[in-house]
Amino acid sequence: MTMTKDSALLLVDVQNDFCPGGALPVPDGDKVVEPLNRIASSFAAAGLTVVASRDWHPPVTRHFNEYGGAWPRHCVQNSPGARFHPDLHLPEGTLFVSKGNDPDSDSYSSFDGVSADGSSLGEILAGLQVKHLYVGGLATDYCVRSSALDAKKAGFEVTLLTDAIAGVNIVAGDSEEALEEMGRAGIDFCTADEAISRIRRAS
Repeated sequence: MTMTKDSALLLVDVQNDFCPGGALPVPDGDKVVEPLNRIASSFAAAGLTVVASRDWHPPVTRHFNEYGGAWPRHCVQNSPGARFHPDLHLPEGTLFVSKGNDPDSDSYSSFDGVSADGSSLGEILAGLQVKHLYVGGLATDYCVRSSALDAKKAGFEVTLLTDAIAGVNIVAGDSEEALEEMGRAGIDFCTADEAISRIRRAS
């Protein structure tokens, strides 16, 4: 499989609250930062689109367990926990979408996210004529899974970066089940280095 100009990279929710020391830490969540930095730099150098999604919850939302949801308070709008990990190097020109803004919706998928001007991720990618989406970030069994599956349902070719994801695994095996589900949906798997090699071959 080769890389073409219709490819884009989606970095899912690499935020402080999902990394060690955060309010809802993914075990080893910060280990995704280094491979994501390498591939984001390669995408940008090749003139390919990079998109970063973020959880951006209001202080009161049914997503939080104090209001009947499943999760502790995390990634509250404008809080330190909602910031991207400080070691994540997002290239100049990175596009941003925020999700979880609706207090009545969980919004796991990056395709629920919107840009500052209200454009959805799907609209942004369609406008850029993207056909192939490479996906990495946090967490494998929730927002990465939902984002990748929604991308596939929307008609994109999807490749999951297997060394640039990490899972919550509230129940043992959740991440493995998510990977199996994504594979059954026709999602391709590769490492960050393999994706970078595709970029170089296409250049």
